[in-house]
Amino acid sequence: MAVTGNGPLAGVRVVELAGIGPGPFAAMLLADLGADVVRVDRPGGGGLAVDPAFDVTNRNKRSVLVDLKSAEGPARVLDLAERADVLIEGFRPGVAERLGVGPADCHARNPKLVYGRMTGWGQEGPLAHTAGHDIAYIAVTGALGMIGSPGEPPAVPANLVGDYAGGSLYLVIGVLAALQHARTAGTGQVVDAAIVDGTAHLTAMIHGMVAAGGWQDRRGVNLLDGGCPFYGTYETSDGQYMAVGALEQQFYDTFVELLGIKDQAPARKDLARWGELRDAVAARFKTRTREEWTAVFEGTDACVAPVLSLREAPHHPHLAARGTFTDFGGITQPAPAPRFSATPAAITSGPAQPGADTASVAADWDVPALLAKEA
Repeated sequence: MAVTGNGPLAGVRVVELAGIGPGPFAAMLLADLGADVVRVDRPGGGGLAVDPAFDVTNRNKRSVLVDLKSAEGPARVLDLAERADVLIEGFRPGVAERLGVGPADCHARNPKLVYGRMTGWGQEGPLAHTAGHDIAYIAVTGALGMIGSPGEPPAVPANLVGDYAGGSLYLVIGVLAALQHARTAGTGQVVDAAIVDGTAHLTAMIHGMVAAGGWQDRRGVNLLDGGCPFYGTYETSDGQYMAVGALEQQFYDTFVELLGIKDQAPARKDLARWGELRDAVAARFKTRTREEWTAVFEGTDACVAPVLSLREAPHHPHLAARGTFTDFGGITQPAPAPRFSATPAAITSGPAQPGADTASVAADWDVPALLAKEA
């Protein structure tokens, strides 16, 4: 069966050369928005040892099996590229070219193709051909060094900052911008999405604050990195945590009043007494459970929220009311985002199983060679 028909990208065809991490997530986002994404999986699998049945980043896609190292493999990918609007690959620089499916090969067949390249280090530079993962990319951009408490090692933010924020989202932005250009100018182009570039770009505001003297180049001492006593996390009596973000004066006033320290809290602008203020806030939070404090602050402008686990988050009343998470195929997962008034996105199929959609893709994309047995 043909996939898509929902979302603002309905009718857009995307070829995804199988990889791990930011490439599949970017392709999932395009698929969530309605694009017909065909993932080209390699025989025997590869990458991280995740059961394909639970790999949510492959939802809303279809999969075909192609061995790019076989004699017929590159030609079959080029057949798909000829009929596609976008191709995404996440090989090291030069690998796609050696396999015969690089930008020049694809553009010879389809000059309007948007060729998206997802790497950590980028297509050029001294480290371009070396291996790496999210943590290394965010380390050299200064992002990792900002996260954590002073005097302690930097805190690792899973792979959200590098792979997905600095990588996947920038690749999608680049692909959509290049797709618009292709439709107006009639020519495709290569999008070089490097995680180091995207992650560095995310720190733009902080660099401005450093230049203005409003941010110290060390962690845990600034307004937004946990150094501020009214922007951080505090433990409750049951060993859980509350998150506080009462930056503006009016929100801070509500915060200290509801917390019950309005009369004893030192002036918030007195940086010399921030340690004293932090101790007062911490001591007060330790007097009640997370559930009790949630009841105190819920629905107010104090800018305070409970710190929930991944399993708890879908049950938060606000997220539940919005349907921020959904259950599909027995897997609780985030619903497509953002939302569109005229072309709503949806989850239409679970994780694509390697090679399971070869027949439907061969028919829909008119690539009968996909059905031929490889030698």
